[in-house]
Amino acid sequence: QVQLVESGGGLVQAGGSLRLSCAASGGTFSNYAMGWFRQGPGKERECVAVITRSGGRTWYADSVKGRFTISRDNAKNTVDLQMNDLKPEDTAVYYCAASGAYSSIATYMDYWGKGTLVTVSS
Repeated sequence: QVQLVESGGGLVQAGGSLRLSCAASGGTFSNYAMGWFRQGPGKERECVAVITRSGGRTWYADSVKGRFTISRDNAKNTVDLQMNDLKPEDTAVYYCAASGAYSSIATYMDYWGKGTLVTVSS
C-alpha cells in the first residue's frame, strides 16, 4: 500500500509560481509512474503531468505545457510539480497519483493523495 501526501499549495497572484511536492511511503516508489491531476470548481478531474518510473519521459496537458514541470527523486521518494506563470484557471485541488502504467487516465491510477489546494487570484 502506497501513501501519498501532497504539500506546497496556497494562494498566489496571477503570474506567480508555486512548487508542489508529493512524498510517497509504504511501497517501492521507483516501481510507479507518477502523475499530477487537478480538479477545479465545477470541473472534472484532469491530468496535468505524468512522469515515467525513471523520470526519463514526461507528458503534459496542453493547458500547462511550457509553464509546469514535473520531476521526481527516486532516492527521496518524491515527485514535484513546478508551476510558473500561474493563471486564475489553474485554481484547483491538485492531486498526486501513482500508477503501474505510464498513463494520464485517472482510472489507471492505483493510489491517490488527498490533494492540496492552489488558488490563483487575478
